[in-house]
Amino acid sequence: MTKRIVVTGIGATSALGGTAPDNWKNLLDGVSGARSLEYDWVEKYNLPVTFAAEASVRPSEVLPRHEAKRLDPSTQFALIAAREAWADAGEPDVAPERLGVDFATGIGGVWTLLDAWDALREKGPRRVMPLTVPMLMPNAAAGNLSLQFGARAFASTAVSACASSTESILNAYEHLQQGLADVVIAGGAESAIHPITIASFASAQALSRRNDDPEHASRPGSIDRDGFVMGEGAAVLVLETEEHAKARGAHIYAYLVGGGVTADSYHITGNDPEGAGAARAVERALAVAGASPDDVTHINAHATSTPVGDPNEYVALKKVFDDRIDEIPVSATKASTGHLLGGTGAIEAVYTILALRDRVAPPTINLTEQDPEVPFKLSGEPQPLGDGPQLAISNSFGFGGHNAVIAFASYDD
Repeated sequence: MTKRIVVTGIGATSALGGTAPDNWKNLLDGVSGARSLEYDWVEKYNLPVTFAAEASVRPSEVLPRHEAKRLDPSTQFALIAAREAWADAGEPDVAPERLGVDFATGIGGVWTLLDAWDALREKGPRRVMPLTVPMLMPNAAAGNLSLQFGARAFASTAVSACASSTESILNAYEHLQQGLADVVIAGGAESAIHPITIASFASAQALSRRNDDPEHASRPGSIDRDGFVMGEGAAVLVLETEEHAKARGAHIYAYLVGGGVTADSYHITGNDPEGAGAARAVERALAVAGASPDDVTHINAHATSTPVGDPNEYVALKKVFDDRIDEIPVSATKASTGHLLGGTGAIEAVYTILALRDRVAPPTINLTEQDPEVPFKLSGEPQPLGDGPQLAISNSFGFGGHNAVIAFASYDD
């Protein structure tokens, strides 16, 4: 028997704010989170890209020092967002054996790893912290969230590049459907604004180089886009069966109605220009949701602002929606937040849920002249979604050919 899965708590921290409400307000207001990086290492390494979308509230402003020093920045962000989401859900009273964690990252503890390498080279092995491995491992966030909330059903980690946290949310959906838990904490985090990642992405010609105008650098769908902007942060959903949520009188944001995961098997960094794998992911998501393309009222596009990625996503969605794709309100929120890599699916899931709640598609800022090869229904202003039932999908595509699409439906109590 298929269970109905609902969202009862949300948390988010990013360049747009340290909480989910602040994120949502600034997203709707058209704020850009990109800014110049004020670090000595930018000049030291002569980086070709000198800006990013750093989280606006630093973990040091939220977490006690004794707690933060035992966690990589990516796990720090995860903990902040998870605490917000747990409180927002009313701190569910659930047996530890019925509470699970499905979390994600694309890169993990890069700061911990490379700081430890510097310590080893410069000061020797005795100066490498004993907690280095527990801090850098990709499952560090899942493990620490399990410890924080006493989750004993499972604590699993998805690592699928930029599709990671969408996959983690879909894993939570499946775990709840299988009856392995009553409540799951799901999401993703990333903190990889580091010289090595900036240099690497820049070398791959993936980053925008608008160093003199960071706020307008990410411009999905625009004909003059030149690459994505690195972002960081985390987002978390508290998911549970509708039966469990109603029994405890929880506030419900939306239904999580399904998703789809596929692989391109095309190229390690480039997505399939024919869009076949991405299209299949969308079709699977709709099939699991018991919906048709005609039911979709909003799309949060992956839309990274790269010259190749944006039109490829349009080709994929055109396969599913045909000409109707040009009529569906689409949001490309990375224009505001930058690209959170493994955390991007989770924060865009939060935005998709709030879009359904408030019946408004967030604006896509920095849209100059729209590329005729990317004729999504984008707007620099919020787009109303209208009355009646709403069904939205959020897309995530990652290096390695990973495609993950998640579907949410409006909840009317």
